[in-house]
Amino acid sequence: MTISRRDFLGGAAATAVGLATGTAAVTAGAQEEGRPAGSVTVGTRPVAIASGNGLKAVELAIQGVQRGEDPLDAAVAGVEIQERDPEDHSVGLGGLPNADGVVQLDASCMHGPSRRAGAVGALEDIVTAARVAKAVLERTDHIFLVGEGARRFALDLGFEKTELLTPEARQIWLRWRSRLNPDDNWLDVGEEEAPFTTGTINLNVVSSAGDLASVTTTSGLSWKIPGRVGDSPLIGAGQYCDNEVGAAGSTGRGEANIKVCGAFLTVEHMRAGASPEEACLRTLERVVDMTEPRLKDALGHPRFQLSYYAVAKDGRYGAAALYDMKDRHFAVADAVSGARHESFAYLFREDEWPRT
Repeated sequence: MTISRRDFLGGAAATAVGLATGTAAVTAGAQEEGRPAGSVTVGTRPVAIASGNGLKAVELAIQGVQRGEDPLDAAVAGVEIQERDPEDHSVGLGGLPNADGVVQLDASCMHGPSRRAGAVGALEDIVTAARVAKAVLERTDHIFLVGEGARRFALDLGFEKTELLTPEARQIWLRWRSRLNPDDNWLDVGEEEAPFTTGTINLNVVSSAGDLASVTTTSGLSWKIPGRVGDSPLIGAGQYCDNEVGAAGSTGRGEANIKVCGAFLTVEHMRAGASPEEACLRTLERVVDMTEPRLKDALGHPRFQLSYYAVAKDGRYGAAALYDMKDRHFAVADAVSGARHESFAYLFREDEWPRT
């Protein structure tokens, strides 16, 4: 069914709320001219949803809650797969470093039943940043530890000190550094451009009993100014969880997400009756409104990508991105259909991505 974006944003929530069990999909337009917006889906609890690099993570999280694990324990165990994967250059071990060649990790988490939260920023030498954030939640009266203090906290608790900059990531950084200035004394290393990443993993889970948890972990923006902290460790931006409503999180340009408190806003849209997918789309519209002119093209489209992921207490889930990049998918798992990739809803088509 194709409808206008105005009709979709105004009426899809009421339809979705009336679906209590099973799986259904309603395809709707994300723009006035009826562009595809993905699906509004009702799942069967438990459900876990994550960014596209979290396929193994959501599978492990669902297995965990099915065994009776707390949803936060299950979520943190899930994202740890990517944190320990040296091939994922956006998270944990092997993450791309800052401008000085130092890997600094950010992470945050929330536990729905206890209403507690924990976070770490600019954490060095510890692979499992999400687990350290969980330790802040469990072991302190604080929420956010940063820099050397976060590192010392983790080491005092027995977390293993690890060199996070892998040989491969170091070579990518050297290639980036060599190409900064054609007139400097560094010779260009290799012919390929160094990749630029804003990647992250966000995972949100609801248990069979309806308890929620969320976690986001990242190595952050590659080549960032040392000390830069993005949205991932900020409660209400990188992720947010309310056990009466749902959980949400984000990947992509952190600075844009911080300005709208995107995860919190998405949960609040769900509180007001929006489906998870609809809530993600509404938050993206707010992002567009809040984007400064220097980051927009002549048509008013942002020159960056940003995605949101959300799950409601009743098992509904959805995700949306600014742009449909065709090859981008989010990860979801439940006890019925297992782990799989599904397509994002989106505001703009791939061919509308700003080229200049």
